[in-house]
Amino acid sequence: MHILFVADPLDQFKIYKDTTFSMMREAQRRGHTLSVCEPRHLGWQRGRPVTAMARAIVLTGDPDDWYREEPAAERPLKDYDVVLMRKDPPFDAEYIYATHLLEQAEREGARVVNKPRALRDHPEKLAIMEFSEFTTPTLVTRDAASVRAFHAEHQDIILKPLDGMGGMGIFRVKGDALNLGSIVETLNKNGAETIMVQRFVPQISEGDKRVLVIGGRPVPFSLARIPQGTEVRGNLAAGGKGVAQPLTDDDRRIAEAIGPVLSQRGLLLIGLDVIGGSLTEINVTSPTCFQEITEQTGFDVPAMFIDALEAELKS
Repeated sequence: MHILFVADPLDQFKIYKDTTFSMMREAQRRGHTLSVCEPRHLGWQRGRPVTAMARAIVLTGDPDDWYREEPAAERPLKDYDVVLMRKDPPFDAEYIYATHLLEQAEREGARVVNKPRALRDHPEKLAIMEFSEFTTPTLVTRDAASVRAFHAEHQDIILKPLDGMGGMGIFRVKGDALNLGSIVETLNKNGAETIMVQRFVPQISEGDKRVLVIGGRPVPFSLARIPQGTEVRGNLAAGGKGVAQPLTDDDRRIAEAIGPVLSQRGLLLIGLDVIGGSLTEINVTSPTCFQEITEQTGFDVPAMFIDALEAELKS
């Protein structure tokens, strides 16, 4: 199987924890061929298929010089056995344009995971609206007065942009409403952009859990990302400590309700964020935490993913 990874630049990978790298390593271990490109390397011209200027790579096993690459060559996406879209957010206009190119490649016969239309249809913050029975009280709005009313009702709230990742731009406002107006103006750009507001879930002290679902089935362990010091964010990128633990009944209930639905829509891999039994986000672009869970529990998450990918291509 020849896999094309559409991802961020390889020189930005932190391979000791990078999930895309763990996918590559497991795929190569099974004898599959790897190629890589970035979204900017995708292109289309009338009368021709969607192509990528991609490089074949081989992983070396050396952590300091971890891959060898061949010169870039242009090749139709439909000529690969599967294209894995693993570009990190932001979920901006360029990301959306890339999904349209990938969807055209699908029409030409390419197999793309996760499915491009499903990526567009499930923006990571807003996808929880469909499954509101599992969420904490949540508001999506541009309107500052609506945010103030939500705060007056719930007193302790979290505010965040819709296109962030890794905890970027997340604020907590307690009952004193200190700086609420300034925070709203910063996030919604004076009413120009929509934001999300959620009631604060105090169980964040026990961790913001990443529950991975592969092929509609939950990985049996989550990674609880626990805030450190005075930080309210548990994200690993914000300094949170990752602790793997077995799924709770709530984790499993949420995953088993949502996973099969989104799998049927072409989302082979999703990452549910769960705090205190409440769903806060559904990650579909490039869910992470494979290596942390595998190293701490011995459960081989990359193997489960490649198993599911191979099964998907045979189906």
